[in-house]
Amino acid sequence: MVKLKIEAIHSKESHVEIVECKGFGHPDTLSDDLCEKVSKALAKYYLKNFKKLFHYNIDKVLIVGGKSSVEFEGGIVEDAVKIFIAGRATTRVGNVRIPIDKIVKDSVTEHLRKFKEFNSYEIFVEIKEGAANLKQIEKRIGNDTSVGVAHFPFTKLEDKVFKSNEYLNSDRVRRKYLGIGLDTKVMGVRIGDKIKLIVAIAFISKYVKSMDHYMKLKKDIVNDLKNKFDCVVELNVMDNHSSVKKVYLTVTGMSCENGDDGQAGSGNRYNGLITPQEVMSIESYAGKNVFHPGKTYQVMSHQIAKDLVKKCGLERVNVLLLSKIGAKLNEPEMVYVQVQGKLDMEKIGDVVWKNFIQLEKFQKDLIFS
Repeated sequence: MVKLKIEAIHSKESHVEIVECKGFGHPDTLSDDLCEKVSKALAKYYLKNFKKLFHYNIDKVLIVGGKSSVEFEGGIVEDAVKIFIAGRATTRVGNVRIPIDKIVKDSVTEHLRKFKEFNSYEIFVEIKEGAANLKQIEKRIGNDTSVGVAHFPFTKLEDKVFKSNEYLNSDRVRRKYLGIGLDTKVMGVRIGDKIKLIVAIAFISKYVKSMDHYMKLKKDIVNDLKNKFDCVVELNVMDNHSSVKKVYLTVTGMSCENGDDGQAGSGNRYNGLITPQEVMSIESYAGKNVFHPGKTYQVMSHQIAKDLVKKCGLERVNVLLLSKIGAKLNEPEMVYVQVQGKLDMEKIGDVVWKNFIQLEKFQKDLIFS
């Protein structure tokens, strides 16, 4: 029997709240994004050439940092960054061999073109066939026991952390403050109603003329963030302005050029944040196939949470979706919903199950979005 459990949330806002967001070029974010790019490329290849999806999970990426030497208005990358892509996939259909390595390397290279300064890297591919008893993707059967988790809407702090990091990664801001790299991180802390953002930005050395110029850039960005987000802001707090070697200056705008590593699953959750005080998945959705509940339920839980707030007039919603290996994905083992607001069981149930009815459309959108 499919189970749906609905409960009310009875809790006050905590006195202290902490939220994190890793930017577009952070090595953990980059690892997740590369998983997704490879996953979509492989899914599209299967559909184009065989009119169906086959089993794969390309959800393991490790970025091993390189070595660089930096100076104002210049610098070089001495040792290339190493990118390891590992996972499982259907490598042969009948007598047709799938060009897995080419699909992987082409999709990784295409994504990395977005980082104009970042061109010193090597790609290593380790992808094998999956276990026979897990290759049931064509039967719409979940091949893992997993849980998808979401909460909605964002808290005030979550909203500031997400939007400030999005702002820093925007083309407009990077044109305004030439020298901002795409490797950013924002850690937000709220104590009572006081909010502080602790920000890290990897600056690109060729655009920074001197230490005075670097310090001015920092001051201007801090003031900009303070005015826009109405909070205390600290930027690159480890800087020691006595030396170019002791400030957050990079050749590429990426910390992985000089020893900072990245790993898939260590970055933001599907909603773009790391929220240790709210319900949050410990499983990464990135790189999994759309019939893997570790992907589909992660995304679907967010959609259900948003729908419940908007369609049922609720203030706050937590959603947990539990799958059981071997069961149909549109028949979850458990749907656990916590709500703050008017508790209309029938309406909440209708919204939940309508999402599962649209499962196949939902999965198609995940591939082609």
